[in-house]
Amino acid sequence: MTSQTSASQRRARTLPRWMTSFGPQIIAALIVGLALGLAAKAIGGDPKTSPNALMTTLSTIGSSYVSLLTAAVVPLVFTAVVSSIANLRQVSNAARLAWNTLLWFGITALIAVTIGIGLGVLLQPGRTASAAPPADYSGTTGSWWAFLQGLIPVNFLGLGAKTTMTDGAAATAVNFNVLQILVIAIAVGIAALKVGRAAEPFLNLTASALAVIQKVLWWIIRLAPIGTVGLIGRAAAEYGWDTIGSLGMFILAVYIGLILVGFVVYPVLLRLHHLSIKQFFSGVWPATQMGFVSRSSIGTMPLTQRVTERNLGVPSSYASFAVPLGSTTKMDGCAAIYPAVAAIFVAQFFGVDLNLGQYLLIVVVSVLGSAATAGTTGATVMLTLTLSTLGLPLAGVGLLLAIDPILDMGRTALNVTGQALVPTIVAKRRGLLDETLYNAPRTGEPFNDDARRVADATVAAPTQSTGDGQRTDADLAGVRA
Repeated sequence: MTSQTSASQRRARTLPRWMTSFGPQIIAALIVGLALGLAAKAIGGDPKTSPNALMTTLSTIGSSYVSLLTAAVVPLVFTAVVSSIANLRQVSNAARLAWNTLLWFGITALIAVTIGIGLGVLLQPGRTASAAPPADYSGTTGSWWAFLQGLIPVNFLGLGAKTTMTDGAAATAVNFNVLQILVIAIAVGIAALKVGRAAEPFLNLTASALAVIQKVLWWIIRLAPIGTVGLIGRAAAEYGWDTIGSLGMFILAVYIGLILVGFVVYPVLLRLHHLSIKQFFSGVWPATQMGFVSRSSIGTMPLTQRVTERNLGVPSSYASFAVPLGSTTKMDGCAAIYPAVAAIFVAQFFGVDLNLGQYLLIVVVSVLGSAATAGTTGATVMLTLTLSTLGLPLAGVGLLLAIDPILDMGRTALNVTGQALVPTIVAKRRGLLDETLYNAPRTGEPFNDDARRVADATVAAPTQSTGDGQRTDADLAGVRA
């Protein structure tokens, strides 16, 4: 074992850092993707009607990577939620723990939406927009009634099919409703707990299936640098700087809100709970950057859960409940800041004056309607739900769709960070947090157990050096304390 570890450490020292470190690979992919995207736009061609070869290549790479992530969503959500509910058997006062988790989801969402409203009122992004409003919006819309109906499963897997006619040919696309899958998984998990010993084989099978699915997802995640080149390149080729400039104030307002929540509100909450800000961000960074690239909280969920357990010291029995739940309902970016700023933008753009009651409705929708985003890419349903509740023109959605990918990267990065923050805070408040692991040096990859081994070694021999062979990776699992 020692010789294998030494050989691995020697290989790590001989290879360039970018070849073995996930973080630098992602950053390099962002730069390469942006450069290729701008080059594709400069070559010419319409990305939607007549793309050039480079545009087609980038689009294929990006869409293929998203498809890989999406393919794992249904089995991942079902097995993760069922297993997480079963794992609550190992936690004392599980009901109170679940209630505290939901309470902190609501508290952070309330703070985020308040910041979003404040920025919308202060910066007035809708007054300076020069883009032409669409005549009508015919895309996906949201309503409270549709949201409630969407909770009722149409079949066991929450799957649906839609057939469309194109040039006389029929094309059938299969889709899934994450909310329905979540409801089914919660019902099955609770039923398994009620059944007791007879359900043990089923729960063991579900746990084994989850482990296999997560292993496959790790392989997909390791392909993220390649997917990043395609996704960023496609966005740069399709939107360029012109579209960004026409709605620049709106983009600025949203990103200021994301930065304020992520780098002001979250650190304040950490300090109030006597937790190191540096250790939290260095620990959660792998998941944050993965969320930025993938634009999917559910696709990032395995990595979020891993860093929450192995870097932040949240017990696995609790993290396996809180992180999957947060991946579908905890959306400070998509369901709080964004709909607040966007609703105010639409109102200002169309010359509608909002009153105090409507501002309060934005708060209520954001805090209670987070589940409508269901952890998937984009927040269009949440925005239409907000606009419908306020009685604002849905044509504003079509106006903002052009820049949605640009915003969605930042929104999802904040979502994922918050999904790790709340379990950390709740675990600290309930006395469950492994603070030795939380404060341990961030050594090695987030894909192995180096951090936990370092923490265990620190407990066993506090004065013992970790050795020259250990490799610190600031971008993957943090920096030394």
